Amino acid sequence: MNIIEIPEIDVTVLAGKLESDELFVLLDVREIEELEQAKISDSRIVGVPMSRMSRLGIDAFPKEVQKKDTEILTICHHGVRSLQVAEWMRAQGWTNVVSVRGGIDDYANRVDASVGKY
Repeated sequence: MNIIEIPEIDVTVLAGKLESDELFVLLDVREIEELEQAKISDSRIVGVPMSRMSRLGIDAFPKEVQKKDTEILTICHHGVRSLQVAEWMRAQGWTNVVSVRGGIDDYANRVDASVGKY
């Protein structure tokens, strides 16, 4: 847990989940330019930039994210924005949202360097 008590998982836990057949959504909240520089390839990843969320609110979410009991893991570059989005989503009624601590940067450092860094 963190100072605002939003659940977080480590990137090694994310790696295990990505290797499984589990149903979840990995909500990447980075901006488009960032998504082009470093990314994890998996069909469960949905990219919704935080700037789009700030403009459109929950209308920014595609159908995969709309069901409020879906397991959603939020990820960003270092884990700050994903934590903010997880907190905001929980305030909006999502019940199963956690943030990936350290973000894609930590994932590239500790799990898979091929995702890229910036």
